[in-house]
Amino acid sequence: PRLAMACPLEQAMAVMVTTFHKYSGKEGDKYKLSKAELKELLGGERGGMGKPLTPNPLSPSQKQMDEAEFKRLMNDLDHNKDSEVDFKEYVCFLACITMGFNEFFKDDPSKQHRRK
Repeated sequence: PRLAMACPLEQAMAVMVTTFHKYSGKEGDKYKLSKAELKELLGGERGGMGKPLTPNPLSPSQKQMDEAEFKRLMNDLDHNKDSEVDFKEYVCFLACITMGFNEFFKDDPSKQHRRK
């Protein structure tokens, strides 16, 4: 109810927080994502962001993320090397993805969804 009255930026931040906690509480430390929880988050919430972790029968040409790619991603995200992704590491990941989207959209007006 309260979220519906929030501005778009507040809604976006709330989604970031609730998505993290939707997955982080499933095993171990409820304030960190284990490798399995991160895999599940990326598979379930990815939408159009890169390669899926599991094959998509509706898009057989899209290559799934292999285990080596996932290990590299986990290693890059896990700054303190505790084999888990805490909220700060997760937010840094989202910031990097967001910067990538900004680069993708900034030079092509046809890709931008701006209000007139």
